[in-house]
Amino acid sequence: MTTNDQHYINLIIDGDTNAFEVLVERYKDLVFTLTLRMLKNREEAEEVAQDTFIKAYKSLNRFKGDSKFSTWIYKIAYNTSLDRLKKNKKHFNDVAIDEFTEHQVKTIDNALDHLENKEREQSIQECITLLPSDDSFLLTLYYYEDQSLEEISKTMGLTPNNVKVKLFRSRKKLATILRERLEPEIIGHYERERR
Repeated sequence: MTTNDQHYINLIIDGDTNAFEVLVERYKDLVFTLTLRMLKNREEAEEVAQDTFIKAYKSLNRFKGDSKFSTWIYKIAYNTSLDRLKKNKKHFNDVAIDEFTEHQVKTIDNALDHLENKEREQSIQECITLLPSDDSFLLTLYYYEDQSLEEISKTMGLTPNNVKVKLFRSRKKLATILRERLEPEIIGHYERERR
């Protein structure tokens, strides 16, 4: 957690309600992205993102500072999204995947490295949105927030080992989708190279 976040948290706890606006500005984009990944619906994601900040504000005095503030707020966003999904009785849509080996996942990563950064970024972004909610959320934290397994485990309430397994499975699903979308010759080139 940045000491800067803690400074604003202290101000809020001491009664300066305006200081919360700084934290909202700092984290609103990513909180919205995460809720959108989970709910797959813009309006619902906006509502849940707002609920996330309301819950965070109300329970700020319970924030202990034993994790980063960002980890804490992403956990609230995750749980609030899960609650909304349960309320809507939506089921996670499971993507059928071929059995991918670790070698094949690495091949996809190599193919992605070959693409221009911007093109790669956009490909991953588009494909992540096609994944089930949990996978989408996990990969967003991993790829775009550079969160460690430890941080993700706190956010999602899983053991670091479970996060590792889920991350591997999510990347396999992502690889399946990317494989369909990327130019086959890029992937073919890397598969030939590795043999």
